[in-house]
Amino acid sequence: MLAKELRIAVGRLARRIRQLYTYSSADDLSFTELAVLQRLERDGPHSSAQIANLERVSAQAIGTVLTGLHRRGLVEREPDPADGRRVITGITDTGQAALAGREQVITERLAAAVDSLTPEERERLAAALPILVVLAERV
Repeated sequence: MLAKELRIAVGRLARRIRQLYTYSSADDLSFTELAVLQRLERDGPHSSAQIANLERVSAQAIGTVLTGLHRRGLVEREPDPADGRRVITGITDTGQAALAGREQVITERLAAAVDSLTPEERERLAAALPILVVLAERV
């Protein structure tokens, strides 16, 4: 069954990448904290509710994550100019530097694994990537 095989293969790869993110640096950033930093870097500042929705986690969980990131100077929080009751969170230069260092290590590890594939396997992987992106949006 294709769905089951996909779940197992992608699950194993996701766990391995999560492990690489978690253990590739001396800092103590969790996978969720890294995901939030990536989101803020990629999409710009958001409210905590928007981040929770985009990352598909509870508002309470995001609140805890944002508090920890803010305490370490990795994100900044400011009142929303359009609605003073809301707080908008953005990534700081320190957060971008922490993220860049971590991503470089992970990308190098993934590149080495991809380079170990045959040319045909790399072509098949490249062809599958757009489909995986579509699936990720639909799940």
